[in-house]
Amino acid sequence: MAKTSPMQFLREVRQEFQKVTWPSRQETLVTTVMVFIMVMLAATFFFFVDLILRSTLTFFLN
Repeated sequence: MAKTSPMQFLREVRQEFQKVTWPSRQETLVTTVMVFIMVMLAATFFFFVDLILRSTLTFFLN
C-alpha cells in the first residue's frame, strides 16, 4: 500500500466531507420524535411482558 502524506490525507478528508449530505432541522426533529415514540412503545411492551411473567411465576411458585 502506498503511503499518503499528511497534507494529501487532509485534502482527501476535506473532499469526502464535502460529499456529506446533512439533514435539515425538520428531518432531525421528526427523526428524534420518532425515536422517542419507539422507545416509549418498547418500554411499555417490556413493562407488560415483565408484569405478565412475574405474575405467572409468582402464581406457580406460591
